Amino acid sequence: MSKVRIGFVGVGGMGQMAHLRNYVTQEECEVVAIAEIRPKTAQAVACRYGIAKVYPDHRAMLENEQLDGVVASQPFDRHAVLLPELYGAVKHVFTEKPLSVSISAGERLAAAAKQAGCIHMVGYHKRSDPATIQAKAVMAEWLASGEMGPLKYVRILMPAGDWIAQGFTGRVDGGDPYPGLDREAKSETGLGDSAHGAYVAFVNYYIHQVNLMRHLLGSPYKVTYADPTGVVLAVQGDNGLPGVIEMSPYQTTIDWQEEALIAFAKGYIRVTLPAPLASNRAGTLEIYRDGGDGQLPQRVEPTLPWVHAMRQQAANFVKVCRGEMTPPCEAAEAVEDLKIAREYIRLRMGE
Repeated sequence: MSKVRIGFVGVGGMGQMAHLRNYVTQEECEVVAIAEIRPKTAQAVACRYGIAKVYPDHRAMLENEQLDGVVASQPFDRHAVLLPELYGAVKHVFTEKPLSVSISAGERLAAAAKQAGCIHMVGYHKRSDPATIQAKAVMAEWLASGEMGPLKYVRILMPAGDWIAQGFTGRVDGGDPYPGLDREAKSETGLGDSAHGAYVAFVNYYIHQVNLMRHLLGSPYKVTYADPTGVVLAVQGDNGLPGVIEMSPYQTTIDWQEEALIAFAKGYIRVTLPAPLASNRAGTLEIYRDGGDGQLPQRVEPTLPWVHAMRQQAANFVKVCRGEMTPPCEAAEAVEDLKIAREYIRLRMGE
């Protein structure tokens, strides 16, 4: 079977360290070209990772290469400007989260991708962590069998911490400056200056948890409470289930302590996730079953593959390009995360 041909648009920080290094070591794909607007950095990265073709921008790359997929790691306020030019030229696109700044821009992107017949996978890498994947499998078993009673509650905790975890070690940079680029208009959020700033900070940092909550609840949801201090966000799923996201109730300067608790009537599943850029390290899983009737409870911690979420996410995108799986999250669903974010900020700040 021929390798999936991948092109990169942007190989600076996240593009290089969170994504490129996880593709160049995948046997099923080949990174055939990079498009990078900083020429010195482009050449240095190409030399470091053995990439044959270098282009000054995405247009030149798309004109000269036949690609199965494009990884466009860009600031999210660039998506509304850049992505429409990619959708019509390639069948599969991957970007980081969030989809855009505003809901309206996100809706336009989702519609444009659909019209062009392009599959846009949005990088919610926590869905690709082996711990999350296994947790969803256990949840499915319990929901099907009814052995642990009904699903009752989901709690996600995400303190501020060291998200890099030395993940930028070995980064290549030519030292050339970033040129000015067109970006999504600030006015599209429809929020005042203070609320807009809070909203952008929230979607930049906590949109992963907003997305993960839907994934674990198994349902769309609404915001029911927004703590004015910005620590607690309470939600209720369309299926009636409650959930809470706790945002930085404390900090962990040299650690990362993100976790999700999935509570059933007779037990729970606890997922502990590593720092986003930690390598060769999956999350951990604790599965607890109450014994009932005086029986001893059972607590197990399955051994999971030594695969970090970013690498598994890259493998998943290659499978998406092959038509072997659907994306863990597509653009249309990612719009819903922006709606939750705006709903939360408006409730919290009285907009």
